[in-house]
Amino acid sequence: MFANKSIDFIWTQLMLLTLLSAFIAETADTGLAVIIIVAVTIGYKGRMIVDHFMELINANRYIRISMRLYFYVIPLMIVLAYLFPEAIVRMTTLQ
Repeated sequence: MFANKSIDFIWTQLMLLTLLSAFIAETADTGLAVIIIVAVTIGYKGRMIVDHFMELINANRYIRISMRLYFYVIPLMIVLAYLFPEAIVRMTTLQ
C-alpha cells in the first residue's frame, strides 16, 4: 500500500486532470489536438487508477496488462472514431 501522501498526490493529479478535461470540453472547439489531449488524459487517469487505487501494480502480470490495455485501447478508439467516422459507422451498423 502506498503512503497516504502519495495517494493524496495522485488523487490531486486525477482531480486536476478531470477539471482540465471539463474546462477543455466547455471552451475549446473539437479538433484533433483536443481529442488527443482527452485521449491521453483518459489513458493516464485509467493507468493511475488501475495501479494505485485498484492496487494492481503488483498483481499477476496478465491481469495487470489486461486492465491497462483497456485504458490504452479506449483512448485509441476515440481518436480513430474522430479520424475515420464513416468507416466506424459502416463497421458497426447491421446492414
